[in-house]
Amino acid sequence: MKMTLQDLLAPIAPERFFAEFHDRQPLHIQGHPARFEGVLDWAGINRLLDMSHIWTETSLKLVLDSAPVPPVQYSVKATSRDGAPVLQPVAAKVQDWVRRGASIVMNDVDSLSPGLAAVSAALEGAGLGKAQANVYISFQAHKAFHSHYDTHDVWAVQVEGEKVWNIWEGRAEYPIPHPIFRGQKQDHHDRAKGALRSQVTLKKGDVLYLPRGWYHDALAEAPNSVHIAYGVHAPLGMDVLNILSERALYDAAFRKPLPRQDGSAAAKQALSQHLASLGARLAELARDPKVGEVLDGFVRDYRYQRGGFNLLGARDGAAPAAPPEAGPRYRVAEPGAKPVKRGSEFGLKSQSGVIPLSFPEVEAAAWVLAQPAVTETDLAAAWPAIDAAGLIERLCKAGVLAQ
Repeated sequence: MKMTLQDLLAPIAPERFFAEFHDRQPLHIQGHPARFEGVLDWAGINRLLDMSHIWTETSLKLVLDSAPVPPVQYSVKATSRDGAPVLQPVAAKVQDWVRRGASIVMNDVDSLSPGLAAVSAALEGAGLGKAQANVYISFQAHKAFHSHYDTHDVWAVQVEGEKVWNIWEGRAEYPIPHPIFRGQKQDHHDRAKGALRSQVTLKKGDVLYLPRGWYHDALAEAPNSVHIAYGVHAPLGMDVLNILSERALYDAAFRKPLPRQDGSAAAKQALSQHLASLGARLAELARDPKVGEVLDGFVRDYRYQRGGFNLLGARDGAAPAAPPEAGPRYRVAEPGAKPVKRGSEFGLKSQSGVIPLSFPEVEAAAWVLAQPAVTETDLAAAWPAIDAAGLIERLCKAGVLAQ
């Protein structure tokens, strides 16, 4: 799956985004409900959670009414695949907390599926920085987090349900993930957020862009909500200091001891002059073409490395085979439909009436109704003796399935 920044922004042109919104103000982009169907859905969430050995107390968190749920209350002590002790979430315990209204946070998911990786690749390909993703699953009337800001730009991609976001007027001035910012108390945030700027209802297929430091909070008003928060970390001026620090190792001026201090005015004057000399030397190093080359490469490659494997190609130079096209995916639109038998005839009873089916088609239809989502390819593989396309078409016309 491939995606570009233009795909995320449509119908907003990238040129307009960078001129009016990037690092300037929030942007809500309304989209079609099917816009991100290839990125993540409920079936995909369950598949990810079923990869039980990758989840620990740090990668999967629960929050109920803005208070973190202690991991010991939804996990068991386990040993990781590399022998380290971990707390591993247990499905039954997690689902018990979900029944109470707890939100689920799935951290660092941007390389766990092609769809999730595609959005990150689109953001990184536009030169915006490293794009890391967390999934937030929340339920009606239960707020997971108080008003806060993030230390990176946020791209919220709504993939299921709805969520109401409060966007406040306040913005912290370019915060970074450092204790001087992360240690701020909630009463500070409540004062600094300012007045309510706007309230946005994010629906399935929508995108919300929030610049770094912008105050916000959100609440699921529909029965459920799933959004993927792509945190985009841009290269910073602090990174330039790190590059200059590496370069200064090769400059004797920075390896010399500072002037000895004995409390005299002359010693203080010598220290001040030495500091000015080092500052001037740093300015010279910043103009060094070699430093510029390193910085250019650092900014160009400032993205997470994902994918790129082609093991057979490494052996014989062959290009990787394209995956087969699965086609549209369908979900059950009428869960109450059920197979029926009238004499020697079979069918599927729905709200619109009984759909006449052969016995093999009834069995196949019952299998379809038990799936969270299905494609024609899935149905044909599971029931090769029936006309998969024809059965799906009839179920869609009857309102039992929806694309």
